Formats: sequence, structure tokens, C-alpha cells
Amino acid sequence: MRLERGQPVQEVVVPASFHEVRFPVDVSLKSRGGPRRRTDVVVTGSGREERNARWAHARRRYDAGYGVKTLAELAAVVAFFEERRGRLYGFRWRDRLDDRSCGHGSLPGPLDQPIGTGEAGRASYPLVKTYGAAFAPYRRPIAKPVQGSVRVAVAGQEKAAGAQWDLDAATGTVTFRAGALPPPGAAVTAGFLFDVPVRFDTDELLVDLDAFAAGEIPLIPLIEIIP
Repeated sequence: MRLERGQPVQEVVVPASFHEVRFPVDVSLKSRGGPRRRTDVVVTGSGREERNARWAHARRRYDAGYGVKTLAELAAVVAFFEERRGRLYGFRWRDRLDDRSCGHGSLPGPLDQPIGTGEAGRASYPLVKTYGAAFAPYRRPIAKPVQGSVRVAVAGQEKAAGAQWDLDAATGTVTFRAGALPPPGAAVTAGFLFDVPVRFDTDELLVDLDAFAAGEIPLIPLIEIIP
């Protein structure tokens, strides 16, 4: 299309989306970051506090720059950033501190996490991970399980993937097939590995190669996408 002088340039708007690809693991394993919550704290005239949680779920932030140690790793991150168009497309991130339904050093088992209770006609059960037990357990939605790592049980008996249930790895939903629906009242449990859905929290990467060669770490901020 030919633009006449003075005619405004029309912007191309691309719908935000998610790429089912994982950030380079060798970089993410050496990065830093973790969960962040938002709590309002009001101190009354008597000195007492009133606290209110603004967010139902924590939102994780990471700095991938701490994991970049070589020029080859830096180039790989730049290529990954460019393909994601900066903040436009989300992607998967492996959080070394919290990436499984069980404890570190263990492999996921089908009894790790309760994900629901059988109900008449109910087929779909979203994956969740529960933190704590005695005071105020927190159930975290797991939207990005690792394909091939999920194991599911009903009433303590493991069920066969692909024959009795299917997984939507893009949403973290387990769906039982007809004839294999959990009976009413039966405990549905699962074990899994999972990634965190994130995006870049910047539209530019500023890298000083002289400083990088001298040991300065580039800033590569990431932020969790809440499902």
C-alpha cells in the first residue's frame, strides 16, 4: 500500500499469545527470583494492624541475567527475546526452586497432590499444588505441566494416561475419558513436573559488551503470567 505524504502510518496490532517453548534451561538454572505477594497493611491509631491480601495468588519475578555467563548464552537469550518480540509472547520458565509436585530429590508420584473429588458426570480436573496444611493451605493453579511427567490416580489407584485420561499441557487440565470418570466421592490425585508461564518484563535489552567481559551482569527481567 502506498502512503501519501502526511498520511498517518497504521500500526500493526498482533494479539498477545503464548509460545509453548521453554527458556534456555542452562541459563534459568543459574538465575534468581521467586514469588511476590501484595498485602495492604493499615496501622490504626491504637497501633494495631489490619492486613488485607490484594492478590489471591503470588506473582513470580525472575532475573535471567544472573544465569548468563558466556557470550554464547547471551546470544541465545537475545535470539529468544527477539522471537518472543519482547513482552508480546509468553513462554515457559523452569523454576529450579519449585518445579514439581513433590519434594526435591524425589520423582512425582500419582498420590502427590489432591486435585479434586469425583462428582457425577465430571470429567475435567485442573492441576493444583497445595502449600502448607495446618493453618492456611494455599492452592496454586498449575497451568504449564511438563508433558510426559504427569501421573494420575483415583481412590489411590493409578490410571493409565492416554487410555483412561488425557492431559492438556497448555492449560494443566486432566480430562478423564468416557467409562473412566471418577466415581462420586473418590479422591483424585496427581503428580507432575511443571514450568512457570512468564514473559519478558521489558521491550529492550541493553547489553554493554565491555562491561559483560569485565563480569557485569546484564538485566533480563521476567514476570509470571497469572492464568
